[in-house]
Amino acid sequence: MPHIKNALIRYRIIDRMIRNPYKTYPSKSDLREACEESLFGSTYGDHICDSTIEKDLFAMRMEHDAPIKYSRKHEGYYYEDPDYTINDIPLSEDELESIRFAVQTLQQFQEVPYFKEFGSAIDKIATRVAVAGTEGNETSAFIGFETAYSSIGNQWLPLLLTAIQEKKTCHFTYASFKSGIAKERNVLPVYLKEYRNRWYLISFDLEKSDWITYALERMDGLVVNEAQHLLKEAFNPSSFFAETIGITTEKKAAERIELRVNDIASKYIESQPLHSSQEKIGTNQFVLTVQINEELIRTLLGFMGELQIISPAHLVQTWNERIQKQLSIETHGNIL
Repeated sequence: MPHIKNALIRYRIIDRMIRNPYKTYPSKSDLREACEESLFGSTYGDHICDSTIEKDLFAMRMEHDAPIKYSRKHEGYYYEDPDYTINDIPLSEDELESIRFAVQTLQQFQEVPYFKEFGSAIDKIATRVAVAGTEGNETSAFIGFETAYSSIGNQWLPLLLTAIQEKKTCHFTYASFKSGIAKERNVLPVYLKEYRNRWYLISFDLEKSDWITYALERMDGLVVNEAQHLLKEAFNPSSFFAETIGITTEKKAAERIELRVNDIASKYIESQPLHSSQEKIGTNQFVLTVQINEELIRTLLGFMGELQIISPAHLVQTWNERIQKQLSIETHGNIL
C-alpha cells in the first residue's frame, strides 16, 4: 500500500479554509479541527496537534510560496494575495500516487449499489490520473476533459446534509433568479440533488407549507436550527422525480409526449434516452410520459431542426412560439 502523504492533504484543507469567504480568518484551532475531521473523522486532537499545523503553515510558505499572514485584529490567518490558491500549483508525484491509490480502491466498489450512480465519475477521475503528467510533462495539449464551472454554494452541502440526517430546520436568505431580491426562508431540508453541475435542495417550506426547490448557489447565511420538524410521511426521491426531467417538479400530471426525429437525432436519443419512460414506437418515433417543464423544453430545443413534436397540442404550440421568437431575434435583433 503506498504511503499516503497526509501533509500534502492537510495543505489543501488549510488552503480551502483560508480561502473560505463565509468563514474568514480561521484560527490555528479551526485549521487543526478541519484537518483532523477530514482525515480522521474527529476533532479532539488525538491525531493532529497545533504544532503540526504550525509546521504545515511554515512548509506552505517555504515550499509553495503561500502568502499566509496572521491578523492580530481578527485572530486568524489570511492570504496577503487574495487570488492565491495552492490548487494552481501542479500536483506532485506523491500527490498523484495518493490519488491513484484512492481511485484504485474506489474502483473495487463501482458495482456496489451505493456507488453505482458515481461509476462514471470514478472512471473519469481514474482516466484523468492515468494520463496526468508531472510538472514539465503536461498533457493538456493532447487531451481535453469536460470542465464544470459552477461550484458556488457547494460550501453549504455539509451543513445541509447534517440537517437532513438530524431532521433539523434551516434558515437562510434566498435571492430570486428573476428579481434578484433576497428573502428569508425557513425550511425543513429533505434531499440534495445535483443537476448539470449545480446543487439543489428539496425542502418543505415551513411558511408556505409546500415543497420548494432551492439552488444552493443563491443561498446565503445558512443556519441550522436546533428545532426539529417531523413530516407525516417520509420523503421519497424516486417517486418525487419519477415523472420529471431535470430538477423542476410541479403539481400536475405527467403527459404522453410523442416525437418524430431524423436519423441522426434518433440514434442520439436511442443511445441516451431523454427519460426512463422513453419508448421507441416506430421508425424515428419516440414517446415518453413526463411533466412538461422548462428543462424538458430546453432539452428538446437542443434538437431544433431535427425534431418534430407530434403531441400534445399545447406543447406543439409552445414549441412553435419559441421558434417564432428565435426567428424574430434573428430578424430584429431584440432578445428582450
